[in-house]
Amino acid sequence: MFADRAKIIIKSGKGGDGHVSFRREKYVPNGGPDGGDGGKGGDIIFLVDKGINTLSDYRHRRKFSAENGEEGKKRNCHGKKGEDLILKVPEGTIVRDAQTDKVIADMSGKNECQIVLRGGNGGLGNQHYATSTMQAPKYAKPGQDGIELEVKLELKVIADVGLVGFPNVGKSTFLARVTNAQPKIANYHFTTLNPNLGVVDMEEGGFVIADIPGLIEGASEGIGLGHEFLRHIERTKIMIHMVDAASLEGRDPVTDILAINHELKAYNPTLLEKPQIIAANKIDAIYEGENEIIQTLKKTFEPEGIPVYPISAVSGKGVRELLFAVKKLLLEFSEEPIVFEQEFFPEEFQIPEEPYTVEFDEKENVYVVEGPSIEKMLGYTNIDSEKGFLFFQKFLKQRGIIDELEKLGIEEGDTVRMYGLEFDYYR
Repeated sequence: MFADRAKIIIKSGKGGDGHVSFRREKYVPNGGPDGGDGGKGGDIIFLVDKGINTLSDYRHRRKFSAENGEEGKKRNCHGKKGEDLILKVPEGTIVRDAQTDKVIADMSGKNECQIVLRGGNGGLGNQHYATSTMQAPKYAKPGQDGIELEVKLELKVIADVGLVGFPNVGKSTFLARVTNAQPKIANYHFTTLNPNLGVVDMEEGGFVIADIPGLIEGASEGIGLGHEFLRHIERTKIMIHMVDAASLEGRDPVTDILAINHELKAYNPTLLEKPQIIAANKIDAIYEGENEIIQTLKKTFEPEGIPVYPISAVSGKGVRELLFAVKKLLLEFSEEPIVFEQEFFPEEFQIPEEPYTVEFDEKENVYVVEGPSIEKMLGYTNIDSEKGFLFFQKFLKQRGIIDELEKLGIEEGDTVRMYGLEFDYYR
């Protein structure tokens, strides 16, 4: 079965606990603390694998966990970092939070590898807590918990051109003729149950075309396999409407096109903004290759800027002209591929509301922000990336920390210190 959706539970690794131990060597009766730090927990990483095209690996297994970090050891030895878990998915896979349906990651375009859940930081060993007044601390910090999340995986096929039409109008035959795809072809409804991808090779560069399975009226409401197929059109740049110009089954091609456009609009109105071309197929079954149906199609749609190309997917007549028209439109199409922006940051919902302190250190002329939630967020967030840093700024603002700093009189260019990290403040 073609699998383009799955729901799984992912969990990053817990950080290893810090260790409590003391030097016990010959001639050193009262050795100091030497407990090592715990290892960081493993991350959950999504990776695009262009060798797979379904989500079938996630249909029969529900839970995926990265390895926990090891506990610290004596003699200042750190615990081993937990192994990251790499989940391979097809290009075009969207990872959503199952509860809110918001996008966590879109594995498309240049985004071929993304850390979705970060493992917890390892805890500090007792060697870090020795002071002049407490030279033998019997306390070490526990490792930070991993993050567990239920996510939905949704595959949206990436293709330059989407081939749409009612069942049995010849889409699979057309795709087999113009590309290297080998779709199953038979003369009955709903032959195609999988979106078939093929590459059209042309002199000035090829393009990818997707045969979207036969749509029916009510598809936008989920009737039949409507939603399963409509999602694959969202990323395409151009749509080819294929109709049976010979009306071998008594269908009215004009009505069919209007019906499909109605379903596209109901599912996502922006789909109708994409350029469209009509392929009037099966002209080999028409005497002299022209009839009233083709004339009606031209009169109805060409004034709206939708060209009509009579073709025969069986004999190949008119196909070359159609492909050149598609290529010309693609060359004029300057938009970047559709990549969905991240809307949901798992770290934000794992950090409880906890007290914090905001103080000004006059001696060092820095503002100091501390608190359990701040430390946890720094552990979960990759502040070296632009997205991660912006997310961390948003966290500080939502928790009221920015307001507290401004109340203390912070100005642009002043330094803020948080657990060993220093930032310059700018509005």
